[in-house]
Amino acid sequence: MVFFSALEMLISYLQDRKFYEKKETIGSILVGVGNLIVSAGVKVVLLYLVVGIYNLVPWRMELNYKMAPWQWTSYWWTFIPCYIIYDLCSYWAHRISHEQRFWWATHVVHHSGENYNLAVSFRLSWIQHIKVIFFLPIAFMGFHPIIFFVTNQVAVLFQFWVHTEYIRKCPRWMEYIFATPSNHRVHHGSQEQYIDKNYGATFIFWDRIWKTYEPEGEKVIYGITTNIDNKANPFFINFHEVKDMIRDVRQAKGFRRKLFFLFGSPVKIMQEKEKAKAEALERQQTGEMAVESVA
Repeated sequence: MVFFSALEMLISYLQDRKFYEKKETIGSILVGVGNLIVSAGVKVVLLYLVVGIYNLVPWRMELNYKMAPWQWTSYWWTFIPCYIIYDLCSYWAHRISHEQRFWWATHVVHHSGENYNLAVSFRLSWIQHIKVIFFLPIAFMGFHPIIFFVTNQVAVLFQFWVHTEYIRKCPRWMEYIFATPSNHRVHHGSQEQYIDKNYGATFIFWDRIWKTYEPEGEKVIYGITTNIDNKANPFFINFHEVKDMIRDVRQAKGFRRKLFFLFGSPVKIMQEKEKAKAEALERQQTGEMAVESVA
């Protein structure tokens, strides 16, 4: 992944394509390094958890290590249904991460880049691993821990190659089934028609089923609706939304308002804050005009 990112960076520089911005790339790399450290510890805990669940359920699917993987009774074929179910869970985990602010705070890191390149795949939140709860049902289905972790790694690797501008359109059948670079560019768009679209990680047909699919049309403008200024600081990139969320919850009056700023739609919260800001500005201007008329 590092090799291909460096290669794309070099080609982009030689072609003067400006797909990479210095500070943002530094931020992506530092966020990625931090995520590797956090992930190492989390995966150790997750391994014990998944193995524990596997030994607990009576319907667990055992692997026959003495048989070739392509033999039916070896049960390596369970990778296929496991991957499909895993991707379905990914769709809903991803969708909820956009529709509720609490979960958005664990995902906004990935969308805060204003350029689209392979290094964006490194921008994964250090607190995103709490979303493991969305994938525990797969473990309780009895899939072997090896199958579970192989599925996870393949899914992560698949999501790497879609973060590029160099691959424009794939064959029509691929665009219809898979989350291609074109489909995923839409997901990273900040325009209204692209916001909260194309959640699929490997398969895009989940979006077609639940009406969240949008084809790539207008040139995508990357980033979030309010882009961050501190592009190289990995701590700011990771926790700016968490900080804002805590502040909003503290300032909100009433339990329902606090819940709104914690679990409400990020889009609606942004609109609410912009409305409040506009009303405050209007009151200020009205006050200043009143003072001037008296004077």
